[in-house]
Amino acid sequence: MKNLKIGLIGIGLRGRIGRHLHKPENGTEVIAGADTNLKAHEDIKEFVPDIALFTDYREMLKIPELDAVIIATPDYLHEEMAVASLEAGKAVYLEKPMAITLEGCDRILETAMRTGSKLFVGHNMRHKPLILKMKSIIDSGVIGELRAAWCRHFVGYGGDAYFRDWHSEQKYSTGLLLQKGSHDIDVMHWLMGSYSKSVVGMGMLSVYNRCERRSPDTPGNASWNNAHYPPLEQTGFSPVIDVEDHSMVMMQLENGAQMCYMQCHYTPDSERNYTFIGTKGRIENYGHNNGPCEIHVWTQRGPRETPDIVYHLKAASGFHGGADLPTLANFVDFVRFGAKTNTSPIAARQSVAVGYLGHKSMRTGCNRQDIPELPPEMIAYFENNQRAVSK
Repeated sequence: MKNLKIGLIGIGLRGRIGRHLHKPENGTEVIAGADTNLKAHEDIKEFVPDIALFTDYREMLKIPELDAVIIATPDYLHEEMAVASLEAGKAVYLEKPMAITLEGCDRILETAMRTGSKLFVGHNMRHKPLILKMKSIIDSGVIGELRAAWCRHFVGYGGDAYFRDWHSEQKYSTGLLLQKGSHDIDVMHWLMGSYSKSVVGMGMLSVYNRCERRSPDTPGNASWNNAHYPPLEQTGFSPVIDVEDHSMVMMQLENGAQMCYMQCHYTPDSERNYTFIGTKGRIENYGHNNGPCEIHVWTQRGPRETPDIVYHLKAASGFHGGADLPTLANFVDFVRFGAKTNTSPIAARQSVAVGYLGHKSMRTGCNRQDIPELPPEMIAYFENNQRAVSK
């Protein structure tokens, strides 16, 4: 089989993950890249000297031998770029979130189904050892039938990563419940075995709106620095901040269970803390796979300090807690061999739906929002690993 030839739409920052696929000896090679930042062009040449470079991704899509693209640009560009790439017949690895609106997600799904071009959304946490271990515990039945779940998300680096650049504006991100929370909502849907059918959101901007801003002429700098705390003593924040710095959403699932997700961007510590409760017990993680962590399981009554089972997980190597490389490998196997994927475009849309409508709820009186259903034939197509379903 010939090598899979890949183009990068977005070369710097998150786009650097594409470099892991330049392995001609293993069947994949990066042959082209597109980015408006010329500094990124120079950087990628050090890694792939003979790469073809463009400032307009649409010109790159005209390369006939290009098989697939990785889209790792700011979120508000995902819809446009994914649709154009799918229309051009390229397989697409699309970074999460799928889009910043529900309508944008549905347009991408429709395009992928109509063209037959393969779509893969990079919800890499489905490949994270911590999440895979929690799923295996739940699937074993040890805590019974799941009825409730919640996630507390402490984003200690939020003031650096999300309030100094484009993330801080609704028109570019919709909001951080969607942008950041889509990871966790997808994980919770997956482990609970059901999607949300309605949501109620609540949130507010109460800290970063009081911080000193940079001028509109000064470029944003979203680099992380642990010395950037407490937030009210820092400077250099975006001139426009209109997204919430803490938020929460309650979700009613299709299977009758319920979930809650809570996110805060001005806490000093960083951790995703999941709890899943079933009819026979409960599990909860302490720490995450960027460092050593534990999963505690309770199956009998007793104090929280004495779980019945404790799993110890070592720190995982690689970015995103060891999740990036297996996610990329799953994409390659999907495109080349039709392998089943851990991620799901339908699930990616459903996680955006929760974030998008959760923001709508919190901004319009915290009223309930019902998630629009997708056509059954579309669900069937993607659940069949993007193959036509025989009638």
